[in-house]
Amino acid sequence: MLRIKSPQDVGAALVFLAVGIAGIYFGGDLNFGSPGAMGPGFFPIVLSWIILAIGVVVGAKGLSVEGPPIEPFKLRPLIVILAAILAFGALVDMIGLAITAGLLTVLAGFARRDVNLVETLLLAVGLALFCVLLFVYALSQPFPAWWGR
Repeated sequence: MLRIKSPQDVGAALVFLAVGIAGIYFGGDLNFGSPGAMGPGFFPIVLSWIILAIGVVVGAKGLSVEGPPIEPFKLRPLIVILAAILAFGALVDMIGLAITAGLLTVLAGFARRDVNLVETLLLAVGLALFCVLLFVYALSQPFPAWWGR
């Protein structure tokens, strides 16, 4: 009988297998083509097979190598991160990308129980500047960079 030695790896393998099988199933209606003349289904199906193979490898590792147990489910991080994602959509047009990115980095920091406020504020400033420089100026995305613009 098989003994699960690493429940985390087996759980991850099940997710990889499910995603790979779903990709192959849903991409099956698309024309596959060939490497020389790729159809619209070529990349999704090849990628799904790669994901499926990763699932098999991770699952084999979970059955053969000792690993940590699955940690108990925590609701706080899930709620805080989902709230940050929803708040981004609501706030970015009103207060701009820089302020939104900074505020939501601080909010997302509270997903952890042991929040270091100075560390979180420094990360918020850095991410806000990085987001504005990358998305607004380098990639010319249609985000308002600052409040009122």
